[in-house]
Amino acid sequence: QVRLVESGGGFVQPGGSLRLSCAASGFTFSMYSMRWYRQTPGTERELVAFISSGLGTTTNYVDSVRGRFTISKDEAKNTVYLQMNSLKPEDTAVYYCNTWIAATGYWGRGTQVSVSS
Repeated sequence: QVRLVESGGGFVQPGGSLRLSCAASGFTFSMYSMRWYRQTPGTERELVAFISSGLGTTTNYVDSVRGRFTISKDEAKNTVYLQMNSLKPEDTAVYYCNTWIAATGYWGRGTQVSVSS
């Protein structure tokens, strides 16, 4: 079955960096786009970053992270990454990995990112 496992979250001071990883299994990773979302208590899940499938990979970001976050993938490892630089307190959230297969959304359990001085 489809499985997504996030890792790499933690506590960091403002201006710091973290790299999140999402290990995927149970599907042909190279055929599907991948996304990172984040969510804080009492709010809806927010799409943070997107990376397309196939050749000519494209990426996109929510305005609030563009220029600071970078999404990438390693198809040999079936893993998608989110490099987060210049972190701000407002980046504090649980970060989730996501993919959509045949109109069904799949999610990992999330990894907590906390940014505070």
